[in-house]
Amino acid sequence: MNYSELAPAYIRAIAPYQPGKPISELERELGITDIVKLASNENPLGASTKAIAAARAALDEIGLYPDGNGYALKDALVRRYGVAIDQIVLGNGSNDLLELAARAFLTVGDKAVYSDHAFAVYALATQAVGATGISVKAQAFGHDLDAMQATAVRQGAKIIFIANPNNPTGTFLSGTALHDFLSKLPENILVVLDEAYNEYLPEDKRYDSVAWLNEFPNLIISRTFSKAYGLASLRVGYALGHASVIDMLNRVRQPFNVNSMAQAAAVAALQDRDFVQQTFESNLRGMEQLTQGLKSLGLSYIPSFGNFVSFHVVNAARIYRRLLEEGVIVRPIGNYAMPDYLRVSIGLQIQNEKFLNALKKILGEQQ
Repeated sequence: MNYSELAPAYIRAIAPYQPGKPISELERELGITDIVKLASNENPLGASTKAIAAARAALDEIGLYPDGNGYALKDALVRRYGVAIDQIVLGNGSNDLLELAARAFLTVGDKAVYSDHAFAVYALATQAVGATGISVKAQAFGHDLDAMQATAVRQGAKIIFIANPNNPTGTFLSGTALHDFLSKLPENILVVLDEAYNEYLPEDKRYDSVAWLNEFPNLIISRTFSKAYGLASLRVGYALGHASVIDMLNRVRQPFNVNSMAQAAAVAALQDRDFVQQTFESNLRGMEQLTQGLKSLGLSYIPSFGNFVSFHVVNAARIYRRLLEEGVIVRPIGNYAMPDYLRVSIGLQIQNEKFLNALKKILGEQQ
């Protein structure tokens, strides 16, 4: 018997999410060492020492279930953002939160809208509940908000997913543009604003989306501790929204979905503003190093406001494979309808140098 036939057709049609290649896998495949991974937008500084200490302390209670309500972390978020505790839901990373939104509000026959070249999980989360995803043509690799609104209204969509900055293109929508978009949108359409890379925005680009929650009860803001806070391995994120919306997400949330170490580390990380500032400054330097290096190699790239940059290169699949052979892992993004682009995360200076030197060598082989 083919047991896959027992699953709904929309589940069988899913192409599973492909994470970045881990260092250990490349070591096994090619038998090489001294590998640099610049594929998954991780923080090259690691995590705050305060967060690491808090996670280690939580190990003393590893035999106990975590606080299923996440009180300490929610309290820290209340203090940071001035929201009510019932406006917060915790997730096993922000991916979990995106899926919770889809599970809570979408079902077979419903529709969700997102942009071309936007984060793959929007389509996956939509498809996993049997809903229909509608991808709207991008504008300069970014979100065309007018087209997305028109499509959502015309198609009777329930949810619009927006990433700002967007992954994998790094494009940015101003606070003014987003606020105008929300102001014009019918209140029966939910907006999931994915701000996983929010902490990397320069001062002149920052906006206060949390303040909009009182004005737009159809807004859900998702954020993560995986990027600027450096807690990718612990998987912890949070969403903010109207209490009635958050209540629905909590109803489909798995019990104990955020473990004790993750909760403790996130509380400490949230309080370590110096580390986040160091991360921001390191990313600015690394972005300058990589973009200048790409320019010197005659390669074009998409200006990015995240901790990564996507660049255009002829025969991207071959370049990706050759970079692996040189001990550098980047991310091919052909599955984002960008077959001639590779995405590279911002690393430390020495890691960026290794990538640029390897890329220069490989491009020289083609001449």
